[in-house]
Amino acid sequence: MITYDPFWETLKEKHISTYTLITKYNVSRNLIHKLRHNESVTTTTLNDLCKILDCDLSDITKYVPEEPL
Repeated sequence: MITYDPFWETLKEKHISTYTLITKYNVSRNLIHKLRHNESVTTTTLNDLCKILDCDLSDITKYVPEEPL
């Protein structure tokens, strides 16, 4: 499972709020919702976030293996 936990840490480290992402960088509220709930986003979106935050993909996402059923 892909998790966006590193994204929230990166925002804190860079002192950027979700409000700033929405107002200054035109990031949609829906995207913020998807990130909060670890829902799927496109690679284009991940690329855009890396540009905005000037970071690597690993600063936004992390793979966590799911437990077998």
